[in-house]
Amino acid sequence: MKIIVPMAGRGSRLRPHTLTIPKPLIPIAGKPIVHRLVEDIAGVLNQPIEEVAFIIHESFGKKVEEDLIAIAEKLGAKGTIYYQNEALGTGHAIMCAKDSLSGSAVIAYADTLIRADFDLDQNADSVIWVKQVDQPEAFGVVNLNANGEIIELVEKPKEFVSDLAVIGIYYFKDVAVLKNELQSVLDNNIIHGGEYQINDGIKQMMAKGMKFVPGKVDEWMDCGNKDVTVETNGRMLGFLHNDGENLIAPTVRIENSTIIEPCFIDDDVVLINSIVGPNVSLGKATHLTDVKIKNSLVQTHAHIKNANLDNAMIGNHAAFDGNFKSISIGDYSVLE
Repeated sequence: MKIIVPMAGRGSRLRPHTLTIPKPLIPIAGKPIVHRLVEDIAGVLNQPIEEVAFIIHESFGKKVEEDLIAIAEKLGAKGTIYYQNEALGTGHAIMCAKDSLSGSAVIAYADTLIRADFDLDQNADSVIWVKQVDQPEAFGVVNLNANGEIIELVEKPKEFVSDLAVIGIYYFKDVAVLKNELQSVLDNNIIHGGEYQINDGIKQMMAKGMKFVPGKVDEWMDCGNKDVTVETNGRMLGFLHNDGENLIAPTVRIENSTIIEPCFIDDDVVLINSIVGPNVSLGKATHLTDVKIKNSLVQTHAHIKNANLDNAMIGNHAAFDGNFKSISIGDYSVLE
């Protein structure tokens, strides 16, 4: 089994946090989004992962590439890096990794997290993960036949088709079939919205009679912008806490402070006269003095004083001293 992860965009909706690191490497509950995504998928598949291929922009740099390779190696898999330097769509991104498109594979976009527990339908040519939503007109959805098989993909339907939204994770029994169809999409210059889309390759597979079935997830968590990323961080903390994971490092220094779980608090964090939680992640070596903070995500080596924070997102090495409440400041920012 292979996992293919297109992640070429830095994430403009999550600026300023993605000016220094790409969005898939933003930590959620202490672990980068893409790391959690790959681990969760591997857990759902419950089978050995042979390779994890990441499609990135060349500007991400060698340190990011090394971190991604390490994610694959932690799963006992080979890590491979491919480049998509032009934003030409999902279909184009996948084809940038064409040398890895063989055998069974999962394709997953690195701006979402899931919680799921099910077995793959071994009789299906493909599984498309979906989640029931309240406003299907805002999503791409699947249309099912009487046998529960996917017969159509509809993008943002104006009239009701179904309430099963496509979340951007796909399984292919033989991903080489998708590769052939996407090559046809590229060769024939089939473009929607100025881009080559995975859906056009999938639709060609459906037209040839291949069997597609839905895989339903229990939870689908977006990391598209600051507010939903902070919300996702809180939801993930709740899941991990309920799973019994220890989320507070033994090296945390606590002076006249209270922690209201669930919280992730990394090594060498210092808490002085502070109340932390619920739903807070504090990265390594962060210092809090006279702070009340809840529903927030703070990365590493930040120094925060005299603050009452809710729905805040603070970057690495940032410094904050003041009475602001809902904030979003990136790496190395200073507010005094």
